[in-house]
Amino acid sequence: MKKLFKIALTLVLAFSLAACSSPKTTGYKAGTYTAEASGMNGPVKVEVTVTTDAIEKVVVTEHNETPSISDLAISDMPVRIVDAQGLGVDTVSGATITSKAILEAVALAMKDAGADVEALKKVTSKVQEKEEDKEYTADVIVIGAGGAGLAAGVTANQAGASVIVIEKMPKVGGNTILAGGALNAVDEGSETAIANKDSVELHYTQTYEGGDKQGDPELVRTLVTNAWDGVEWLQSLGMEFKEGTFTVLGGMWPRAHKPVEPVGTGFFNAYQNYVDSNENIDLYLETTAKEFIVEDGKVVGVIAEGKTGNKITLYANKGVVLATGGFGKNVEMRQEYNTLWANLDESIKSTNHAGATGDGIIMAEAIGVELVQMGNIQLLPMGDPETGSLSGNIEMGVENRIFVNDEGNRFVDEGARRDVMTNALFDQPNAHMWVILDSHDYPTGDEVNNFNESINQLVADGRAFKGETLEELAEQIGVNPENLVKAVEGFNAHVADKSADEFGRTLYQDPINQGPYYAGARVPTVHHTMGGVKINTDAQVINTAGEIIPGLYAAGEVVGGIHGANRLGGNALTDTVVFGRIAGSSAAAAK
Repeated sequence: MKKLFKIALTLVLAFSLAACSSPKTTGYKAGTYTAEASGMNGPVKVEVTVTTDAIEKVVVTEHNETPSISDLAISDMPVRIVDAQGLGVDTVSGATITSKAILEAVALAMKDAGADVEALKKVTSKVQEKEEDKEYTADVIVIGAGGAGLAAGVTANQAGASVIVIEKMPKVGGNTILAGGALNAVDEGSETAIANKDSVELHYTQTYEGGDKQGDPELVRTLVTNAWDGVEWLQSLGMEFKEGTFTVLGGMWPRAHKPVEPVGTGFFNAYQNYVDSNENIDLYLETTAKEFIVEDGKVVGVIAEGKTGNKITLYANKGVVLATGGFGKNVEMRQEYNTLWANLDESIKSTNHAGATGDGIIMAEAIGVELVQMGNIQLLPMGDPETGSLSGNIEMGVENRIFVNDEGNRFVDEGARRDVMTNALFDQPNAHMWVILDSHDYPTGDEVNNFNESINQLVADGRAFKGETLEELAEQIGVNPENLVKAVEGFNAHVADKSADEFGRTLYQDPINQGPYYAGARVPTVHHTMGGVKINTDAQVINTAGEIIPGLYAAGEVVGGIHGANRLGGNALTDTVVFGRIAGSSAAAAK
């Protein structure tokens, strides 16, 4: 197990999880029992060994969950269950679905063992005793261990600074590790860029105009001109990308680079590789930043709270980097700042991880930081109907799929801006649609989507549907077959000459004419909050008087003013790398 996750596991398991109450503990039928339950990517199988009066051992024996995202749940949930001797233990934040699958499977196994399962579910972990207060000092303190925070921490350390990264969640990753992995960058003058008629200037224009010209032009220019350097830097850390580029949803152009490793795990494996082989860069998980330490107008550290409620004081010799992400999971903040959508209450789910609650923005506002464009909140038309997450999305790229509503009709340019597609989806019956594609993207059915899920498994789990013909597919998903056939034929008519269709679509690759055919249900979901703290091109944070706040830097989704009213698909991960590196470099160079 690599260093970052060793740290995660050590911190989590360091606390006692003994049960505060217990059910009847006699009467189990001693032996080893197996069971399974549905996780994120299919069945999670467990093996449970019991004596007549105890749960002796729990092992996850088989699963297809996404690496890095589910690792802590796979390793930690069995330990929690055994230590508590019950099933009322907390799930692992950020891996809730996997955690619940393990609990459900163990419950089935214990039922076979003759246990009172409902009583076991009432057994909870005891409240932990408060640890002693702690104090640390480093050159650079980074708040947040998502993509931007770890890019900043690694860069600062490369510049010779000692670094401490704190993260409120029990694992690293933030929204980056849940992303599809697409990173926009133009290798100016390369064969790929020439073939795609792409350039840094076009990337700038599409980013600026795609955000309704609300993004700060200097920040947009900084983003696009440093994007390819960011790719090469990631490669220097051991990260691998697939050949070529593709157009990600709402990306507007085929300039997205796809990592070899699934979802956002490649970024964190690259950062882990660096941490494994370098000193003076430390990570503290389940450590929640509460307020900045300000002396004579300069930010010199942060007050945080440990898992047990103890006070942790961190002093920065050079600077503090704020990289706490956005507020897509904070319904109250969404409703307070929303200006673009009719409603963003709890009925609209989110793709974001559980920790995206805007804590850093609230901390920053408390010391007079300028907040910009907080009303710019991005929705996608690509949420899972049950969870709002991006998992289960069957598309492999923009060019080869269409959207149809519950009547089987197309309703929008599927290569348009994300806000355009989402607004069009809200106007459809039930605000619900189907992604339709064929076996051009899934020739065997064993190929995996951007979230490491095979189409065969998605179909088996009832999260996608398959038909040998379009008519059969229509029957599977309950849409009018004549409408679906007409929609596909209309799309195919424009594929050969790439001409604009009735919706203005011009992005095409293959026709949809090769069975079997597939469909996946999608709904609107909150994806990205483009507003946040104001920075300059050196990632220095600006106060309400328009002045630089000494000692404070920011990067990632906590920052506002880069993407404007609409973020291009594939630009978020670029943002984490480009401005994460700038923030880390600027902080390390501070006096």
